[in-house]
Amino acid sequence: MASSLAIRELPLFPLPEVVLFPGRPLPLHIFEFRYRMMMNTILEDDRRFGVLMIDPSSGQIANVGCCAEVVRCQRLPDDRMKILTLGQQRFRVLEYVREKPYRVGLVEWIDDTYTGQDLHLLAKEVDRLLQDVVRLSAKLTDQPLELPDDLPVLPVELSYWVAGNLYGVASEQQSLLELQDTAQRLQREAEILLSTRNHLAARVALKDALK
Repeated sequence: MASSLAIRELPLFPLPEVVLFPGRPLPLHIFEFRYRMMMNTILEDDRRFGVLMIDPSSGQIANVGCCAEVVRCQRLPDDRMKILTLGQQRFRVLEYVREKPYRVGLVEWIDDTYTGQDLHLLAKEVDRLLQDVVRLSAKLTDQPLELPDDLPVLPVELSYWVAGNLYGVASEQQSLLELQDTAQRLQREAEILLSTRNHLAARVALKDALK
């Protein structure tokens, strides 16, 4: 049973095919009236709201999301806003407290549970595959591509960084967000990166052969 301290009410912002991870930035353009109301409310409070993915094919809203904190807000004409948020802690929706004018949920915070597995070896493997993918992508596109200098070193943070930088696979990202085992998340990311690396290597070999 979760501690009552780990449960709170949180304004919720469902977004189609958007999955936010802890430590990752998410810029948003707020124009709908109900979400302008929500932002005005949270900016006077703790500047936090929850991001949940909507599956566009089914219209279903995910049950697990990530809390976003507004770190910058620019007000535009007509009360529109451009905001920059940063992912904080993950949560699970226990129930909806209300649905109008915007959703508010009773949520519990969730964390990874430590299983005793050596996460640093897994993190090194993921880092090595990342380096390969970037190197091959640069070769294929003839563009200078590099990983950021501030790439996380700690396994949990690295797993969130990789998951947050996958593109066009929102359902896969949602699965990674819901995992509560860092080792499983890193292993799945290693599989994705290995597949990507092999695909890129084949394309680079073909490009070289056609020169």
